[in-house]
Amino acid sequence: MGVAAKIAPSMLSSDFANLASEAQRMLDCGADWLHMDIMDGYNLNYCLLHKPFILNYCKLVILFVLSLLLKVVGLSLSEFCVLYVILELSWMVLLFENVVVILFLHFVPNLTIGAPVIESLRKHTKAYLDCHLMVTNPLDYVEPLGKAGASGFTFHVEVSRDNWGELVQRIKSKGMRPGVSLKPGTPIEEVYPLVEGENPVEMVLVMTVEPGFGGQKFMPETMDKVRALRKKYPSLDIEVDGGLGPSTIDMAASAGANCIVAGSSVFGAPDSAQVISLLRKSVEEVQKNN
Repeated sequence: MGVAAKIAPSMLSSDFANLASEAQRMLDCGADWLHMDIMDGYNLNYCLLHKPFILNYCKLVILFVLSLLLKVVGLSLSEFCVLYVILELSWMVLLFENVVVILFLHFVPNLTIGAPVIESLRKHTKAYLDCHLMVTNPLDYVEPLGKAGASGFTFHVEVSRDNWGELVQRIKSKGMRPGVSLKPGTPIEEVYPLVEGENPVEMVLVMTVEPGFGGQKFMPETMDKVRALRKKYPSLDIEVDGGLGPSTIDMAASAGANCIVAGSSVFGAPDSAQVISLLRKSVEEVQKNN
């Protein structure tokens, strides 16, 4: 195939209180890369609004809706008054001191590390830091992660359909290796233009679980995507992430994956070096037979 086996323990499963020593332990156990999961979580955004205007506008809307109900459903006057009070109070709960609190859902619900942690870890290791960004706006992270010392920058196609060309260019300009990832429900065809473009990505990460949390069960149906990628791009680095371990590695390796991310199965094992060796051996055996 022309692609080397690369084992990347997911530091999300490590002891964050001892991140530097955990990173060195993984390298001593034979790891090629260190996989860093960067997630944006939920975010509260505060929008300043003119309270009297908003309240008066809402009163008009509420009165209009209730008047329709009064006419169509036949509400009594007492029922009308009760509903009006409930609806108005419900809206006013969100308004205090001219501030409206709006909850924006980001790419994944979990919140992990960012550029400051990458920068701190870089001071203790020369290892390849394989950064997987599960974030809504990956462009915002390119410069901080470049300065922090990230090696690879893998973004999700789901949030980059309109600006992936600019994103890849910026990633490369900061000295990082670009990669693209896709969720289990995203068609594999969506990443083809990114691999075949004038300024292509250099790795495709196929998520074998839903992104956001470690320790999930491997989804074997995602292997069809890996097989399609390997058939189409024999020399491409294809990474898999989620539920990889001794019981699932053969499926991933035989499908064509050569970059293996493993978290719980490595960090939770009595002998992490043995698990890393097993993962590598499975990939190399497939490549040898092909």
